[in-house]
Amino acid sequence: METAPKNLLGTTLESCCFDPLTGFYRDGFCATGREDVGTHIVCAVMTDEFLKFTRSKGNDLSTPRPEWQFPGLKAGDKWCLCILRWLEAESAGMAPPIIFGSTNEKALEYTDIELLAKYKFLE
Repeated sequence: METAPKNLLGTTLESCCFDPLTGFYRDGFCATGREDVGTHIVCAVMTDEFLKFTRSKGNDLSTPRPEWQFPGLKAGDKWCLCILRWLEAESAGMAPPIIFGSTNEKALEYTDIELLAKYKFLE
């Protein structure tokens, strides 16, 4: 039996966002599995700076794509990001804040809690 995914706080992973509906599985959670090659595990609050950055890297998250039921994101929206894109943005000084309760603990396989804590979103 598989256990429920945990978050950065060590508790059960909380939802990231239902509107727009996020997550690799489009269930509102930053859960991951073998088929998620991008490892969409960071629940981030979008900023204009990050949206411009990711578009410059070839991943336009701002433009609506109705054929994929994707509304396009704007600053303030929450979205499950790929951990490697978030780390790339962090290195470039463009990382968006993250929600600890909704970010998958698997992020700790890629970086440490001290770095992530610098970007903790305070609601």
